[in-house]
Amino acid sequence: MLLLTTTRDALLAPLQSVAGIVEKRHTLPILSNVLIEKHGDQLTMLATDIEIQIRTTTGGHIGGEDASITVGARKLQDILRALPDSGDISLTLDDKRLTVKAGRSRFQLQTLPAADYPRMNLPDSDAARLTISQRAFKRQLAQVSYSMAQQDIRYYLNGLLIIADGGELRMVATDGHRLAYAASDLDAPVAQRTEAILPRKTVLELARQLADNDDPLEILLAGNQAVFRFGPIELVTKLIDGKFPDYERVIPQAHPKLVTFNRQPLLASLQRAAILTNEKFRGVRMVLEDGILKIVSTNAEQEEAQDELEIDYQGDKLDIGFNVTYLLDVLNNLSSDTVDWRFNDGNSSALITLPGNDKFKYVVMPMRI
Repeated sequence: MLLLTTTRDALLAPLQSVAGIVEKRHTLPILSNVLIEKHGDQLTMLATDIEIQIRTTTGGHIGGEDASITVGARKLQDILRALPDSGDISLTLDDKRLTVKAGRSRFQLQTLPAADYPRMNLPDSDAARLTISQRAFKRQLAQVSYSMAQQDIRYYLNGLLIIADGGELRMVATDGHRLAYAASDLDAPVAQRTEAILPRKTVLELARQLADNDDPLEILLAGNQAVFRFGPIELVTKLIDGKFPDYERVIPQAHPKLVTFNRQPLLASLQRAAILTNEKFRGVRMVLEDGILKIVSTNAEQEEAQDELEIDYQGDKLDIGFNVTYLLDVLNNLSSDTVDWRFNDGNSSALITLPGNDKFKYVVMPMRI
């Protein structure tokens, strides 16, 4: 039974959109598969790992009968990638086998019944709805997502808090050692404040999938689920059930020492110092004196790196240590030419902001070196 005839890219593009969440090893074999549904000239592909579900629909496919099957996502993706991008590809279904033909190449893949494929239910109509451009949401994710925890026993830290409040969307992520906060404007205000903690895997998948353009992203938040719709893609995710820390209490309000750095020279200096940091602790000392910043690192082999930058600072000497990875993360994910750093003393957190912009804040705890 012929399902369809189309080009390689017309199959590969939607498959790549959904296959990113498919786990290589799973207790349920069918979860290694992608669900393919053909109705008229519309082709729908759906993948899930039980926690996240991604669906995409494309049109313009030629001929064939309507059918629904599941087939190994990674195998089909590898086959399509290996085929030349010119010429047509046909998919044929016979006796529970999917045959992929392209030119003189022919592949037969095992299928599993579409009826056995698990699907996540969509939230009902009382969900909170937000709309924002894909570019704004993607950039906001980039400003905070690196601060998420990884495999922390405080499971609510292994994700990212989003808050829709009035006409503003806020994002917060923390791993207990640093915290990133970013805000942007929604296309229209929401009726009531809504909070949700997105799982780490969902955040990374959205960052990968969203386009850097002004096309709309529609977000539905309801109960323990969220739905993201953009272009031909619909992503459904379970939310993390937990109480996120009160981020407003963590952000310092009155640090007296302010230094404005040129981001790129500071980033380069920290990268040089990072070469000789201790592999486990990654610590660097930042020594502020009149007009000079010294960045110093040492390691277990008694090696030392020292770098100096000229800065506009007049005040008491300050010697403070940080995990250099936490500083590189924030500087790499900002695009502004300058950054403001506010310090109190060697035992207090530092606050990093953007000049004239209260929509981004980054708090990093000091470390003893």
